[in-house]
Amino acid sequence: MPATQVAPVTPIEQRGYAHPEVLVSTDWVAQHLKDPKVRLVESNEDILLYDTGHIPGAVKIDWTTDLNDQTVRDYVDREQLQKLLRSKGINQDTTIVFYGDKNNWWATYALWVLQLFGVKNVKVVDGGRLRWVDEGRPLSTDTPSYPEGNITVGERDDSKIRAFREDVLGHLKKKGQLVDVRSPEEFRGEKTHMPEYPQEGCLRGGHIPGAKSIPWAKAIDPETHTFKSAADLRKLYEQDNGLQQGQETIAYCRIGERSSHTWFALTYLLGFDNVRNYDGSWTEWGNAVRLPVEKP
Repeated sequence: MPATQVAPVTPIEQRGYAHPEVLVSTDWVAQHLKDPKVRLVESNEDILLYDTGHIPGAVKIDWTTDLNDQTVRDYVDREQLQKLLRSKGINQDTTIVFYGDKNNWWATYALWVLQLFGVKNVKVVDGGRLRWVDEGRPLSTDTPSYPEGNITVGERDDSKIRAFREDVLGHLKKKGQLVDVRSPEEFRGEKTHMPEYPQEGCLRGGHIPGAKSIPWAKAIDPETHTFKSAADLRKLYEQDNGLQQGQETIAYCRIGERSSHTWFALTYLLGFDNVRNYDGSWTEWGNAVRLPVEKP
């Protein structure tokens, strides 16, 4: 049974989101553990975490090997993704529900990648793995196996929600809305990776000129691990940082995973209709010759 001391959360449908249907609660998950039309998918930064225990019935998607091409820095193609999803027992009418560690960094990243292919009926567990564990809900070390699925995946279309370096350069010329979701230390150029990680992989620190510093985790209630209300998110993004819903917005981080979390919040929770994730992010920008870098 869920632990009683866990901080309560406001029901998803009462938080004022533009698209509340993309989030499900841990209660909803508990009620659908045996639902054959729901496939729980765990996607973590720590790729070994799944094996220590996961939500019963959940399958694993490894962002390093399953979603990324292994020779070119790009994502898998239609055939590869379709084969992957079918191998997890996902059918055309399956509801795919992602969750993961780090307050759902990689869950929203996996969802974003699937959106490049137009995969429908994809959701995220609000609060992620941490909320499930905090509530004292069961974990399993059994690796489930499902019959081959029949989902059909469309061709990948990067144009709507993905930005490349040239897109960002064009965006700069238009003085477009640009969001740097990394830590303040990374934004200021004091560090080239998150503070608690090895400082490697980048030759220059700083940020893309004109970017707003809005760390991704500010969208999350640290006590409950769930997304903040739409009112709180509007204050963060619109009132405090001047973002406007009707304007094109590009978000970036170091490799695109933290910025997919912000893309998710802006797109689905606040209803911004033109947000792209620059997955090249600082790993590309901070290593590229002659690209402009700004420091406070």
